Amino acid sequence: QVQLVESGGGLVQTGDSLTLSCAVSGRTFNNYAMGWFRQAPGKEREFVAAIKWSGGPTRYANSVKGRFTISRDNAKNTVDLQMNSLEPEDTAVYYCAVDTTPALMPRNSALQYDYWGQGTQVTVSS
Repeated sequence: QVQLVESGGGLVQTGDSLTLSCAVSGRTFNNYAMGWFRQAPGKEREFVAAIKWSGGPTRYANSVKGRFTISRDNAKNTVDLQMNSLEPEDTAVYYCAVDTTPALMPRNSALQYDYWGQGTQVTVSS
């Protein structure tokens, strides 16, 4: 079992930065992948970024590439999502998730992730 708790969401303005954090507890292995997904009202949950639990490699959605950075903090046992140059289109509930199936690269489908956090709201005002 893996437990995930997201934090760091909030209300920001266009162009601001925000860092989300996912606290991970329970059983983890280096071949797990950690992912961030988001879901806006009326839309399907979409992939944002992912990283292998070992710390690399990473994978990003085209819409956030160059603006968002996913990273692992071994000391804190967290997976963080640094979000820069935020846009109103980034407004959504952001979820942290774990993919326990071994793969060379982090996967980007929500169906492939086994454990989920409760989500944290990010709202970007224009």
